[in-house]
Amino acid sequence: MASDFLIIGGGAVGLASALSLLEAGYDVTLAERGTVGQEASWAGGGIMSPLCSWDYSEAVTRLTQRSMGMLADTAAMLHATTGIDTEYTRSGMLLLPPLREELATRWCAQHQVELHRVAAQDHLPGVSGNALLMPDIAQVRNPRLLAALRRRVEMLGGVILEHHEVQKFEITGQRVTALHTSGGKLSADAYVVAAGAWSKVLLGEQALQLDVRPIRGQILLFKFDTPPFSQIVLQGSLYFIPRRDGHMVVGSTLEDTGFDKSTTQQAFDDLLGRVRTLFPDWPQPIRHWAGLRPSSKDNIPTIGRHPELANLYANCGHFRYGVTMSPACAELLVNEIEGNPQPLAMDEYRWQ
Repeated sequence: MASDFLIIGGGAVGLASALSLLEAGYDVTLAERGTVGQEASWAGGGIMSPLCSWDYSEAVTRLTQRSMGMLADTAAMLHATTGIDTEYTRSGMLLLPPLREELATRWCAQHQVELHRVAAQDHLPGVSGNALLMPDIAQVRNPRLLAALRRRVEMLGGVILEHHEVQKFEITGQRVTALHTSGGKLSADAYVVAAGAWSKVLLGEQALQLDVRPIRGQILLFKFDTPPFSQIVLQGSLYFIPRRDGHMVVGSTLEDTGFDKSTTQQAFDDLLGRVRTLFPDWPQPIRHWAGLRPSSKDNIPTIGRHPELANLYANCGHFRYGVTMSPACAELLVNEIEGNPQPLAMDEYRWQ
């Protein structure tokens, strides 16, 4: 028997969409081209906020702000129901110079976000100058979040099909009737594209004006006996994310290299050089990896119904913030499907 919904893509957004649809009472199947939770959602750092919200449009930050208000409850629910601790932690974020202090202060005041000017050395011994502290910024450990989402989807009866790469959309009239995949033909009443950086390529001519493309990001991982500091630290585009067990995630690059997910010595050297400028005594990294972010115009995701195909929906193009945005984007998708009132203005997210 066909499912009510077939979701294409098993990252944070695809899994969160599946979970929300299951909670709304639908039968859901999720098809993933590889292994669930092993692409951009796994590769990212897990900061539950834009690096600097004031650098983004309101269309981006109203989504992230809504999601940030949902994430603590989502993490608690997942821990209680699956037994997997996502390590959701309100660790705070310390911003080091150069600072856009006036802009940051004004944005935070307008959006009721707590922000303090502090002495950097009070939080990072040996680092001088002023800094900005955002105490409410949280993080999760991405692989744990993805494992918890997967388990919860399966607990609620969702079917997950790995190694099912979509090869063709079968269309009759104004409806998708089936998907041809590497694992066989699949059908459902409706379909949701949540395939991250692969969404536009997957859709082919059905993508219309959807503009999603891969942007590579490379990350280093360090290990300490105990974390050298407890807060997320941000200097320009360089972030440091301390995990509870002494791991430290440091990233990242922004590279327009197509679907090339390889790591490079140049990125390794550049990142490590920037780390050593701040922390000259740190050890060598223990790991180096890359992921492909689903870039979109102005970093604004596409959420909603296809303009021409009545049973095709999108939830893609979240760039760096798929994990962060996933609860709110899943909520908006289900509201769109069911015709419910939306908590946010939707015009900028609609499929054109």
